[in-house]
Amino acid sequence: MEPAFRSFADLHCHSSASFDSLSGPETLIRNARRFGLTHLAITDHERIDGALRARDLAASGREEPRVQVIVGEEVRTTGGDLIGLFLERAVAPGQSPMDTAAAIHEQGGLVGVPHPFDRFRSSAGSLADEATMTELSQSVDYIEIHNARAVGAANHRAAELAHALSVPGAASSDAHSALEVGVAYTILRGGFSTAAELRELLPGAELVMGRASYIVRLLTPVAKLVQRSRGNRRLSPESFGRGVVS
Repeated sequence: MEPAFRSFADLHCHSSASFDSLSGPETLIRNARRFGLTHLAITDHERIDGALRARDLAASGREEPRVQVIVGEEVRTTGGDLIGLFLERAVAPGQSPMDTAAAIHEQGGLVGVPHPFDRFRSSAGSLADEATMTELSQSVDYIEIHNARAVGAANHRAAELAHALSVPGAASSDAHSALEVGVAYTILRGGFSTAAELRELLPGAELVMGRASYIVRLLTPVAKLVQRSRGNRRLSPESFGRGVVS
C-alpha cells in the first residue's frame, strides 16, 4: 500500500557560503518550494554556517508549503569527499575517510558518498577504489548514484558500486546555482525530520535523475572568481577554524 505522504529531497546543494556558489539561502529555499521539494540539504564545502542560516530562515518563514532544510557539509577527506547530513558542528577536513565518517556519526548524522567516480571532482580519490569502499561501506549510509553534474559513466559506476556493497542509493542536484535546485532528487516513502528516519527510508527510495544544463554549470567558475575576490576560498585543514565555520 502506497504511503499517504512522500518526501521529495535534494540531498546535495551549495549556498553562497561555499567558495564555488553565489546562491543565497533565501533563493535556494524559494526555488526548492517552487519545484515541490519537501527537504533541501545544504552541503557547503567544509562549513555549515550557510546551512544554519538557511535552516533558521526556513523555520521562521510563513510561506507554504514548508521546506525542511537539512544542515549538511561536503568534507574533503584524505581519500576524497564525503557528505555529512544532520550536523550541528562542521567536520574538519583532512582526516581519513573512516575518521570523517566517525565524526559525522558522533553527531548523530548520516554519511553519504558524493559522485565517487567523477574524475573532475576531489571525490575521485581512494573512495573510488573498491577495497577502500568495501572497508568504508559499513560506515556509509548512502551512495550518491546519480549526481546531476557528473559526466561520462560516473553515475553508472556509482550505481554498480552501491549495488555491490548493498548500500542505498540517492539522487541529488549538487546545485551550485539556484537554477539547479531540484534538477535531480530522491523520493522517500514517508515523512522524516531526523537522521534516523531518513536512514530508515533510504532503502526504498525512488530516484528522479535529471541533468544540470552545461550552460548553467558555466556559472560555477564565475562564482569561484567572485568568491575568491571576497576572500572566500576552500578551507584547508590548516585554515579550518579560522574562518566562519560554526
